[in-house]
Amino acid sequence: MKKLYSVLLLLVVCLTATAGVNAGKTTLRGHVTDAVDGKPVIGVSIYFPLLKQGTVTDQEGRYEVRNLPAVRTTIQVSYVGHLTIIETIDLRQTTERNFVMEENNALLKEVVVTGLTGEARADHSPSPVSVVAPRVLEATPSTNIIDAVAHQPGVSQITTGGGISKPVIRGLGYNRIVTVNDGIRQEGQQWGDEHGIEVDGQTVHSVEILKGPASLMYGSDAMAGVLVMHEAPVMPQGTMALNLGTEYQSNSNLFDYTVNFAGNQQGWVWNWRWSQKDAGEYKNKIDGHVPGSQFHERAVTGMLGVNRSWGYSHLKLSYYYLKPGLVEGERDEDTGLLLPSEAFQKIHHHKAVLDNSFLVGDGSLKAVIGYQQNRRQEFESADEAGLDFRLHTVNYDAHYLSAADEDWKFATGLSGMWQHSENLGDEYLIPAYRLFDIGAFASLTRCFEHLIVSGGLRYDLRHLHSYSLEDDGVLRFADFSRHFSGLTGSLGAIWNLTSRLNARVNLSHGFRAPNLSELGSNGEHEGTFRYELGNQSLSAEHSWQLDLGMDYSSEVVSGQVALFANNIANYIYLQRLSVDDNQYQYQSGTARLWGFEMMCDIHPVEVLHFENTFSYVNARQLHQPADSRWLPFTPAPRWTSDLRYDIIRDGQLLNNLFVSLGLECYLRQSHAHTANDTETVTPSYTLLNLTAGTDIRYRGRRVASIYLTGQNLTNRAYQSHLSRLKYADGPGICNMGRSFGIKVLVPVAL
Repeated sequence: MKKLYSVLLLLVVCLTATAGVNAGKTTLRGHVTDAVDGKPVIGVSIYFPLLKQGTVTDQEGRYEVRNLPAVRTTIQVSYVGHLTIIETIDLRQTTERNFVMEENNALLKEVVVTGLTGEARADHSPSPVSVVAPRVLEATPSTNIIDAVAHQPGVSQITTGGGISKPVIRGLGYNRIVTVNDGIRQEGQQWGDEHGIEVDGQTVHSVEILKGPASLMYGSDAMAGVLVMHEAPVMPQGTMALNLGTEYQSNSNLFDYTVNFAGNQQGWVWNWRWSQKDAGEYKNKIDGHVPGSQFHERAVTGMLGVNRSWGYSHLKLSYYYLKPGLVEGERDEDTGLLLPSEAFQKIHHHKAVLDNSFLVGDGSLKAVIGYQQNRRQEFESADEAGLDFRLHTVNYDAHYLSAADEDWKFATGLSGMWQHSENLGDEYLIPAYRLFDIGAFASLTRCFEHLIVSGGLRYDLRHLHSYSLEDDGVLRFADFSRHFSGLTGSLGAIWNLTSRLNARVNLSHGFRAPNLSELGSNGEHEGTFRYELGNQSLSAEHSWQLDLGMDYSSEVVSGQVALFANNIANYIYLQRLSVDDNQYQYQSGTARLWGFEMMCDIHPVEVLHFENTFSYVNARQLHQPADSRWLPFTPAPRWTSDLRYDIIRDGQLLNNLFVSLGLECYLRQSHAHTANDTETVTPSYTLLNLTAGTDIRYRGRRVASIYLTGQNLTNRAYQSHLSRLKYADGPGICNMGRSFGIKVLVPVAL
């Protein structure tokens, strides 16, 4: 605790030292027109990512943003169906700026990302980064936020029915991926297979996906990558809005609805939301209804803050509740039908975050501190929980970012967390523990005429202490302490070979300390069909990853190819000890992963897009016999194809009207960890999907958006290689069958 208090005191000193800094006020105004006919464009987003301020154009295509700090920063101008404009603007010298919007074509989309080491253009990053845009999230049918992003190249999900998903990036998941929400890393005991991400998907405006250990801001556990979930930008000054939304999916009778109220009055900003989601048992043509796959979710989130010329300070509060059933997979001996399941979980996640950004000289100081409490209870059928975990986490982060500059960019900072876990039930899986983690990083970027070079280093320290526990007079958990440290870093470059062709290379070193489950678990893990045993002798994982890539853009076609090779020492995995029982223990070895993602978007005419992607991961352990050669939960090779036709691009009543036909083809996954029947080979399957959507306009403003979807239209019965229900008793359980959905979003300006 003394270390934690020292870090918190440092943050307070930083805040106090910068509270009086004022960059002076200014105003930026201008108008936005269409490149084709020169007419004003209504509803264009004018946004300053670093300042978290912005506005939209009015009926005449004009905009005005008042009370801006007089600094050099990045402006992002975006509108559906048009190319995004990203520029560096000096607000000390510029008070008026006009923009011309060009029709969207096959050019690679430009976007600002913040998850590497502060604000940067995604197309200027040597390490692989992809962004899921707001309108893509809106149109994607899903049961949770991970389900919504798992269709991106190189991204998959480990699922437990329809309500619980865990992200996988390039074959790595669990504690090797950091999920960032509300500006801090989400800590919800994500070591468990059936532990999802406790985030209300309605609050997520866009998602950044960082692939590989190149992100220096998040340290240990970011070995595979980072998912950065962004909330919606603050409202333009002097405005308020009420946003309503609802969605229905037929297969599980899923119904959700959300209400959002946001505003900005004289720099005082707020954003409050209430959401609820209910889903019954999903079904497929082989198993019928799947007992235990139902879930109930509700969430309340709120932000209250102030935006001034010195920066901003936002207080974010949230409560998330999830009650998922547990699929037990037992079948009637005579009929073979699944038997009812009375087991379920209750998950409560509370969070409070103070997110601050202060302008200091020509740069900015970010200072974030957050508290999370996660409580996870498992019930067999009674009202009293058996397993009952409670986890307290304090996150802290302070880093300095240099001002946007044409040639140089510098960032440095420290971050970490303190944790305390408790066992409150009478059944046990992991011991109670305390953890303290701290890390410091620095990065530097140099821009030349046709070359961008960036690199950085980070050093992490982690201390973990586990407490002993006796169960009926027998020692269940031993008292032990472990210390871990690791140096990580990355060095990369992007070379503009021509105005249309770029080449990328990046070398990164990752580090991950083993979690408490891997070190000390000893118990039945309900919902996973396993009895799990930890291994106190495990060492920290260390990886070296090489990324190579090229991208090409033109008005007719664009393409990307990204290759990676990753070698991990002390790779930790869970292996079944014997085919005769359900005991599994954590082991370690040397892992080698390599693979690639390819994307090609053909745009022969203005209204037609034909996009194809292919993802492949080869993940094996070295020096192992044939049945232990392949790493568990390796995604199958996947080809996706999407044909989209824009029926109306800029209509008076209907706008952005489109229809999209999609294929998801998963090839046979024969690389299974078959030792002691840990995994089995998964055959290939193809899913056919259909999506249509439109905005409804009134007086040039969007008054509603409607999306119609059909998933797995052929009602294909299949088992995903990353579905844990594949290993339920007997033949396993299939994934969801055919489902139709409708989503309606209604923004109401007040």
